[in-house]
Amino acid sequence: MNQPLSGKSALIAEVGDRNFSASWTSAEHRMRRLLAEFIGTFGLMFVLSAGAAILVKYGGGDPPSYVVALVLSAFAALWLMIAIFFLGDISSHFNPAMTLAFTLRGDMSWVMAGVYWVVQFAAAIAGALVAKWFFGPLGNLAATRPPDGLELESVAFEALITFGLVLMVLGMANGPKLSGAYVPFAVAGYIMALGSLGGPFEGAAMNPARALGPDVALGELGTWWVYLVGPCVGAIIAVGVAWVLRGPAKSQEARAAMGDPTAAE
Repeated sequence: MNQPLSGKSALIAEVGDRNFSASWTSAEHRMRRLLAEFIGTFGLMFVLSAGAAILVKYGGGDPPSYVVALVLSAFAALWLMIAIFFLGDISSHFNPAMTLAFTLRGDMSWVMAGVYWVVQFAAAIAGALVAKWFFGPLGNLAATRPPDGLELESVAFEALITFGLVLMVLGMANGPKLSGAYVPFAVAGYIMALGSLGGPFEGAAMNPARALGPDVALGELGTWWVYLVGPCVGAIIAVGVAWVLRGPAKSQEARAAMGDPTAAE
């Protein structure tokens, strides 16, 4: 009769005999994770802000809002798919709401989450400022704005669509790393679908950093709170629902995200 696997054997059986490029708990690899977050978040903001400006400058007119939402969602989806493929084994949240969810689930510490948030917000601001330097404030640098008088409805909408994104990722990711084989495709598909759907309404940020970057570059922060509160509420609810659906995160899953599962204990 076969004995149930435990310890390292159970870990290898679940995640495979593979290496990760950064140990999650190693201070030596901390800069790798933060650099990966900066690259990914900067790239996301740059392709969105530059894409919005290019649509205005070279698009041959004033494209309808739905066309803008569709094109920008495609830019964001393609970038995220690429970035998660080459950075997912290091760190690829690129979203403070996603970091909040992993922290609430117990995959990372609050101190590290705070550092992640600083890097993510700084990267988004830098991406928008670089796009503004190239193209000026054309297309409002893909800034997200709620319709007049519908701020609370926009908060609820952001919470709803961010809830779906976070719930999907929590169900597919190994601990706090987005290194699953199908995660990049799933994230890209979700961003493309919900960004195109919600973009014409209120911007469909699903990401407080993505909303902050253009607001800082344009000097207009009056409605940013909508895109901070909504995604954070959605992420919190998603963590609770994920726990009901799947229970607490597995120990093997958390260990797999921390580094090489075959390393000596």
